[in-house]
Amino acid sequence: MAALANVKQVAVIGAGDCTDAEYLAAERVGELLANNHAILCCGGLGGVMEAAAKGAHAQGGITVGIIPGISGENPYCGIVTRTGMGQARNIILVHSADAVIAIGGSYGTLSEIATALKIGKPVFGYHTWEIPGVVACDTPDDAVIRAVGAGDPSLTCHTPRDGQESQ
Repeated sequence: MAALANVKQVAVIGAGDCTDAEYLAAERVGELLANNHAILCCGGLGGVMEAAAKGAHAQGGITVGIIPGISGENPYCGIVTRTGMGQARNIILVHSADAVIAIGGSYGTLSEIATALKIGKPVFGYHTWEIPGVVACDTPDDAVIRAVGAGDPSLTCHTPRDGQESQ
C-alpha cells in the first residue's frame, strides 16, 4: 500500500435503505476504491454504506464508518467512529474525505452533497441528485476513477459550476 500520507480518503454516501441496483453499484465502488488503495469512509450503517464497505473489505481495503450513534455499525467497517451526534455526523464524514461519491440517496445524502460542495470537495454522483456541482458519472467505475484522481493536477476535474468540463 502507498504511504498513508498519499492515500486518498473517499466518502461513499447514499441511503441506508437502497435498491438492489444501488447496493450492487456501491459494492463495486468499494471494491474499486480498495483496489486503488483509497480509504473508504462512509456513514457506517446499512444500504449503500454497508455495500461500499463490504466491497472494500472483500478486497482487503481500509474501511471507516462514522456512525451517528454509539452502536449499530455494519460488520464491514474496520474502523468505527461512534459520534453520538445523529445526522450531524454527516459534516464529519464529508470533512474527512478528499472526494465524495454519491449513489442514490435521500435527504441525508443531499445534506452531505451540499456540505461537500460548500467546502469545495469534489462530488461524483451515480444515479443521485442532479444539482449543479455534482459531476454525473455513467458507471460506478467512472465515479471511482474521478474520485481517486481528484486533486491530481494530471487528472484535473472541474464541476459544471466551474464552467469547465471534466476530463
